[in-house]
Formats: sequence, C-alpha cells, structure tokens
Amino acid sequence: MSKSKSALIFANLNKNDAGHAAQIVQAQLGDRGWRAEVLAFHGPISEYPDFSQYGLLVSLGGDGTLLYAASFAGPLGIPILPINLGTLGFIAANKMDTWAATFDGWQDRAIEVSKRLMLKVQAYRKNKILYKGIALNDIVVSSEGNARMIRMCLYVNKECFGHYRADGLIVSTPTGSTAYNLAAGGPAVHPEISALIINPICPFTLASRPLVIPGTLAVEIAIDETKKTGALLTVDGHEMISLERDDVVKIEKYKKPALLVVPSGNAFFSALRTKLGWSGDSDA
Repeated sequence: MSKSKSALIFANLNKNDAGHAAQIVQAQLGDRGWRAEVLAFHGPISEYPDFSQYGLLVSLGGDGTLLYAASFAGPLGIPILPINLGTLGFIAANKMDTWAATFDGWQDRAIEVSKRLMLKVQAYRKNKILYKGIALNDIVVSSEGNARMIRMCLYVNKECFGHYRADGLIVSTPTGSTAYNLAAGGPAVHPEISALIINPICPFTLASRPLVIPGTLAVEIAIDETKKTGALLTVDGHEMISLERDDVVKIEKYKKPALLVVPSGNAFFSALRTKLGWSGDSDA
C-alpha cells in the first residue's frame, strides 16, 4: 500500500483507554481504505519506526503527546491528526467522537491542514553546540532553582534588545501562546500567524513586558549571570539541558511548519471560550 494511505497511530498509554481508543481508530481508518499501525508507549520511545513511510500520524493523547509527535513528523512534513484523550487538549482539537469527521473533511479536501510555525533551537558553550532541536510550543530559558533569578541578554537579529533579570524567558510560537506563555501573563495569539512571543517569567522590574515580533526574526538569549543557581533550557516541556554563564541559546523559525489536521473555521476562538472561559461579560 502506498505511503499516502498508510498511517501511524501514536498512542500515549499514560492516558486512560488509549489502547482501546487506538484499536477503534485503527479499525475506522481501515474502513476508509487506510492501513494503520499502532505505536503505543508509556515514556520516551526507545525504538523508532521509519516515520517517512507514513502519510499521516494520528496523535492519541493530549497536547503533550502532540508535541512529542511533532518532533518526529514535523521535519518530514507528515500531517498530524491529534485526538485529545486528556483534560484540556487546547491544541489537540479533535475528540474520539469528532475526529472521523475531520479526517473525512481533510480527505475530501474540504479541510486544509493548519500550518504551524515551528522553532529551531541551538545552545552553544564557547562556540561548541550543546544541544539542537525543534519545538512546536515553546522554548524556555529559566533559573534551575526555585525563587532564584538569572540575568540574561536578549538579542533580536543580533542586536541587543535589553537585559532581563527574571526567573526566565519564554520564547513561544503562536501555537504555544496558550500554554506557559499565557500562564505567565502573555497574549493568546492565533496559531496560524507567523510570530514569536517573548515573555519574561516573574521579571525583577514591571517595565519588562511580553513582546511579539515577526516570525522571520532570529532571537538569541545569552546567560549573563546565574549566581546562586544554574540555568536550564527546556524545549516543548520535555527536553531539559543545563546551562552556565556565557552560554548562548539561538532560536529561529524552523524551515518547515508542523501540519495539523484539525477542524476548520473558528476552532481557536471556540477553544478560548469553552476551555479557558473567555466568553466576555454577560452583563456588558
């Protein structure tokens, strides 16, 4: 069977009934002429399949499962159909009782894939690469200890924008704007806009505010001072790398977007209303 009719179901067994749900999805894809295989996991995957042989990846879990799936599917340009089995599921907009309609709409070309900006990140220590990877949600440079500030210099297109003394800095994509960025007081940005959101975490001065810049600009965060604590680089919430003074983290738009098969229309605004309670003032 061709790649265009082959799917991998990426099932997070930490979610209730994920194994049973995977069987249901597999059967329903089979009814539609697709060959579907199941990759079930509890933690980090130890043996990777050849992802390039699949024309679709079905993420079965929550938003974290989708982020994990995107690290494999994003670089290969494979569409991801996320099905939410978790509690919030802001990005994973499909449910077990709605995903098939979204899939059929995508197959019939009534629904186009949602193209989401991804980030390329590289961490350097004295010009040697400590880490490189990609992110769909956010990249965070933060203090390693509780209630400890670090000092960082933010560069935008190699020009020093300013120095921050804070618990950390979040560099978020629009897709990730409703995650840690929003909790830290940043704006919710429509996921298909090409932009970066830079948001200080608990800054020392109230003059430090969130900043939204074009997605084409490159960002660097240099660790100026750590004093009583170390620093930490976190990528999409699951990869953590220890940083030291004078280390530099470079962030820019990744060459390919993540392709998400999600309901079309006003799904983003509906999620803001129903999941975050942004329904306005009924007495206005």
